[in-house]
This record gives sequence, C-alpha cells and structure tokens, in this order.
Amino acid sequence: MQRNYLPYGRQWIDEKDIEEVVKVLKSDWITQGSKVSEFEKELAKYCGAKYAMVFSSGTAALHAAYFVMGIKEGDEIITSPITFLSTANAALFLHARPVFVDIEEDTGNINPDLIEKAITGKTRAIVPVDYGGHPVDLEKIARIAKKHNLAIIEDACHALGAEYRCESQLDRWIKVGSCAHSDMTVFSFHPVKSITTGEGGAVLTNNEEYYKKLVMFRQHGVTKDKAEFKIDLGSIPGDWYYEMQLLGYNYRLTDMQCALGMSQLKKLDKFIQRRRKIAQIYKEAFKDNDFFDLPVERHYAKSSWHLYPIKLKSKYKDKKGKIFTKLRKKGLGVQVHYIPIYWQPYYQRLGYKKGICPYAEEFYRRQISIPLYQSMEREDVEYVIDTILKVFKET
Repeated sequence: MQRNYLPYGRQWIDEKDIEEVVKVLKSDWITQGSKVSEFEKELAKYCGAKYAMVFSSGTAALHAAYFVMGIKEGDEIITSPITFLSTANAALFLHARPVFVDIEEDTGNINPDLIEKAITGKTRAIVPVDYGGHPVDLEKIARIAKKHNLAIIEDACHALGAEYRCESQLDRWIKVGSCAHSDMTVFSFHPVKSITTGEGGAVLTNNEEYYKKLVMFRQHGVTKDKAEFKIDLGSIPGDWYYEMQLLGYNYRLTDMQCALGMSQLKKLDKFIQRRRKIAQIYKEAFKDNDFFDLPVERHYAKSSWHLYPIKLKSKYKDKKGKIFTKLRKKGLGVQVHYIPIYWQPYYQRLGYKKGICPYAEEFYRRQISIPLYQSMEREDVEYVIDTILKVFKET
C-alpha cells in the first residue's frame, strides 16, 4: 500500500497477532479445535451475553440467525435500506421478504417511529442496523417488538465495541451484543471492522435453544451431542455416531482465524478509543464548514465509529461524483455507504420501487465515508483534513 493512500478503513495486525496465528499453524489443530470455543467464550464475556457462536462471515451469521428464528417462505422482516446487501439477502436465502423502513436523517439508522406502519400479519422480525457503528434506539424498538410479538435480530456488524445507555436499567451503559433488548446480535470480523479474523462473523444470544440450533446450522445440521439425539440412547452403535437434524451449512471458522480474533479482541477497547479520538479530531477540524454536515452521536450512544460518513450540503450534492473522484486521485480511499438496497437491479426485478424511503435515498445522494481506522497516524489524519478542505474549496 502506498504511504499516501488512505482507505476508508483497514485492519491493524501487529506481531502479537501473527505470533498467535503461527502457534496454531504449528499445533495439531488448525480448524475445529479449542481456539474456536475460546474465542466464543471471550467474545460473549466481552459483550455480556450468555452465548456466542462464530461463523465464516457476517453474512453466514445473519443467515444462521434468520434460520434459527424460524424465518421461512412467506414471512417478512423489517429492516433498513442503508446497509450492506447481506442484511436483506439473508432473508431472501430463506424465501422471506425484506420490508424496508426509512431512516433517521442524522444517524442513518432505521427510524423506530416508522416501524409500526410496516408491520403486517407476515412480519416475523425487526432487523435494525447499527449504521456506521452508531447504536439504534434499541429500547424503543424493543417496546414495538414486544407489543407485536416480534423477534429482534440486531445487525451490529458495524458496532462491536459500541455502547448505549439503557434508561430502563437506571441509565446504565450496555455494550452492543449483550442481547439485553434483542433476541440475537450479529457481528462481522471483516478487515475494515473493529477487529478482524480475515473473514468471519458471530451471533450472540441469551437463549439456549437458539444457541443449540446455531451450533448445528454451522456444521451441516449435524449434532454429536448425545443429549440431542433422536435415537434411543441404548441403540447408539458407537462413538462415531452423529445425527443430521436440520439442513445446515459449512459455515465454520478456523482455529487460525479464532486465534487472530482472540488476540485482536484484547486490543478492542484500545482500537475503539483511537477511533473515537480520530472522530473527535475530525469534528473539531470540520466544524462550521460550508461544504458538508458531520455525523452525529446521540446522547444515548457511544459509537464504535466504524464509519465517518459526511453528508454533502445541497449545493454540493450534485457534484458528488466529481468530488469523490478528486479525493480518490489525492490518495483518499473514500467510499459510499450505501446505495439503497432496493435500488439494486435484483431487487428491482423482485418488484421493489424507487421512492419508498425518501430519506434513505437523499442520504445516499449526499453521503461519502472518509478514512477512519485505528492504525491512522496523526499525520494521516491531518492529510485527510487538509486534502478534503482543499478539494471542496477548489470544487
């Protein structure tokens, strides 16, 4: 990577991370060994949940969560259009239908006040997305879910390390992933996320039955747990015996990846602290500028700052393509998060129409993600600031 090229996000791997992976490579088990369960236990402990189950990707984790919740053909899930495709695609995997609800203008998160209007007799789950690492108003969504007997599967793929203030628990700060207000929470460990395992994901839950099904779904629907066998225990032919009880997938994560994940998890708080510091520097440097609006952090939230999404002011939004190209040429690997999912050709063929979520569409027209990741040096941050201001002034 060129010194002057700064992507919008990237991993931070140090020698300790490499040492932990090498230890596994030199061991007898490089997959399906003890590192997987060790990582799961540490992840659950960090977030304050009872169970964690790791998967080969965040997409696989979403698929597993939807399956375990019993989402099937003819069902609907309610979610945001401003997210990566996986959030909605995982419902399509199960022949269910995503229903898109518009967003809050400031956070980019699903607007809880619009959710009830979208609930039908087919709705099975609400899937809020912690956009950019900013937690959704989960308590408000939980009240809606309880009223309508719906599940909550929180897509927190951006938000490992984030926290929110829980009013119902005397304003106590709770980590995203505790499942205090959701049935399951999903994380991603892609290299641009808070920590990385290369590719990887996880589902956290406090429900033992969900956990047992997650275990089987990850490994072809197979169980080797005698307590779960359907056969009479007296008829078990030998220790080789196993049962396939549901149609699962090979969504396993390796011991090599989990060793990296455990090493990264030990540094997560430091990573988040650094991201928050960079976000604060940006806030000070860009305050009261004439070109774009800054991302917010509401009173109830401590964002993980997975993204730093700026929104172009009205007189600049039609110049977005030109600005984007100039920033890229200057060595800033800016990105756009996201094109509304239902704008995609595949979703258009399914019958979704443009215009159903006007705030989300306007958000897309204005949004650009600028570089923010934990390994950025001070001079990197200053280069981003100087370059952005210069490009906008010249545009």
